[in-house]
Amino acid sequence: MKLILIDDDQLVVSALKMILEALPDLEVAATANDGSEALRLYKEHRPDVLLMDIRMEKTDGLEAAAQVLSQFPDARILLLTTFSDDEYIIKALRLGAKGYLLKQDYQNIAPAVRAVFSGQTVFGDEITSRIPELMTQAPSGFDYEAHGISERELEVIRLTAEGFSNREIASRLYLSEGTVRNYLSSILDKLELRDRTQLAVFYLRKQGGFL
Repeated sequence: MKLILIDDDQLVVSALKMILEALPDLEVAATANDGSEALRLYKEHRPDVLLMDIRMEKTDGLEAAAQVLSQFPDARILLLTTFSDDEYIIKALRLGAKGYLLKQDYQNIAPAVRAVFSGQTVFGDEITSRIPELMTQAPSGFDYEAHGISERELEVIRLTAEGFSNREIASRLYLSEGTVRNYLSSILDKLELRDRTQLAVFYLRKQGGFL
């Protein structure tokens, strides 16, 4: 699995590179110290996952992610930060980032990279615990029923937006994983969305009034 690593702290870059390349299935193809390098490096290396800090002096990770995703909408971007900030969380979701982790969760970075590579959306435990609060900051004005979304499907949407996997959703709703997959496929079709990340962003926007 090929990675690009971008962080404005060279010590962090060196440490993460050493940690990740100690694993046989991970290769850091390129590194940089500012988000302004993200798009160029992405074009050059076409990584499986772009691992990037959010707070950087010239071009921050959110802006850089937007630049990459504007040209490569299927890019898998995992954002890192030392701050669990509501605005950052929402912006990361809105952009279509595949994950958002605190740097303090260093032991979870490699598993998160693998999960993002496999198509999952990943958030650290502290961040995941805050998503429901963000979602309930304002009532939803969206008429799901008018789009053919049932109450059970809405439950699946809520749990997906909270970062639960298909297996976890199945366990909570007493369904099979296959049934959850079928629900998600139907939901994406009804709402004309591409994947579960877009679904989470859609729900957060409607629930919290985010633009």
